Amino acid sequence: MGRLPEGFLWGGATAANQCEGAYLEGGRGLANVDLIPAGTDRQKVMDGIKVMLECEPGYVYPSHEAIDFYHHYKEDIALFAEMGFKCYRFSIAWSRIYPNGFDEEPNEDGLQFYEAVIDECRKYGMEPLVTIVHFDVPQACIKRFGAWKSREMIDCYLKYCRTIFNRYKRKVRYWLTFNEINMILKHPFLAAGILFESGEDQEEIKYRASHYELVASALATKLAHEIDPENHVGCMLAAGQYYPYSCAPGDVLTAMKKDDENYFFIDVQARGAYPNYAMKMLERKGYNIGITEEDKKILAENTVDFISFSYYSSRVASAEPEKYSVTSGNAFESICNPWLETSEWGWQIDPVGLRITLNALYERYQKPLFIVENGLGAVDTPDDNGNVDDTYRISYLREHIKAMELAVNEDGVELWGYTTWGCIDLVSAGTGEMRKRYGFIYVDKTDDGSGTLKRSRKSSFNWYKQVIASNGEVL
Repeated sequence: MGRLPEGFLWGGATAANQCEGAYLEGGRGLANVDLIPAGTDRQKVMDGIKVMLECEPGYVYPSHEAIDFYHHYKEDIALFAEMGFKCYRFSIAWSRIYPNGFDEEPNEDGLQFYEAVIDECRKYGMEPLVTIVHFDVPQACIKRFGAWKSREMIDCYLKYCRTIFNRYKRKVRYWLTFNEINMILKHPFLAAGILFESGEDQEEIKYRASHYELVASALATKLAHEIDPENHVGCMLAAGQYYPYSCAPGDVLTAMKKDDENYFFIDVQARGAYPNYAMKMLERKGYNIGITEEDKKILAENTVDFISFSYYSSRVASAEPEKYSVTSGNAFESICNPWLETSEWGWQIDPVGLRITLNALYERYQKPLFIVENGLGAVDTPDDNGNVDDTYRISYLREHIKAMELAVNEDGVELWGYTTWGCIDLVSAGTGEMRKRYGFIYVDKTDDGSGTLKRSRKSSFNWYKQVIASNGEVL
């Protein structure tokens, strides 16, 4: 494989709502992500089908404590540094900075907390990669505006951005505007705080809300560059190339159209305009998503600097999907690929698909790429001594890193970094479980909320340390 370029940003990634806990401490306000319970109703709430705007009795909300990174961040970042992280991707909880989303002044306690996290990273020579919104929407914005159904959210978002860009100027150089922006089409309440009223065209609303996020992202990119020209601003999508189930022309065409649907928003963020296929779709369906001439100008003049993405699996499409079984677990439904193995949660494992996806993205956009999520969710069982021998995770990551290195060294893809998802165990966004673990660091916490929160190193911890130390040469 060979080494990766000098300065390659190895590291790991987390999200505030899945690891921080302390959901009402330090002046933080409630957000949509605090209102999504574990259990059978989780999917309905994430999809905006079941309305839950308060924490209701009888439900368990695992994000409220999560792994309590809020009180353990120094210990956790020290462990990341021990592995040799060059980069740590984390998100800021919007409602920790502006508890209602539209407050006159920011919450100083929240600003100080993230400044302490950033300073701790920089103490170890670790670049912070900050996700501005990782699905967070302040609860008060949902009640007042209907969240991203309203254009008024753009001003709230920009006020928040201006605050953190100025506060962390020169300390943070890498920013992501919205996490997995295409997830709004799959889980609209989780991704954007969107609820639906009777008689509304749900798909039209999702595309309109996405448009407001796209305008907000472009204006945030402009603002970041004005405040600090050294800022690098990226977009982020849930990626995974679609394969046609067969070489039948209908299957090939369907896979192409599925890819277009997936890249829709990134086309706008990276190229500065809605692609023709998207405009034709909106026209065909008669959707009015509120695009103005001023919006077009903003989008055209403020494209992102790099493309970041999550990759867990490739996907399969057919013109006749009813003929085939589908995978379980992943938000993006896919026909089962008979050539691939499957994780405990039904996610198909395809390292070569990462190389294919990297090439597809780079050929499409010709902008630097950054893998900001990749990992294996699995049940990790400590032995009698408390050790976790997660050789299955090492195998998964090794094969994906090999594919990544081939994309860089043989295919010529420009890749800035690689941050594994859930570098420390955290609450699963999809299922709300703790038992679905991704980390190099085991956290003693169970689905029922019990546990000491003690941190311990898994076998993969020392393996990843060696990978980073050799810049990917020793796998």
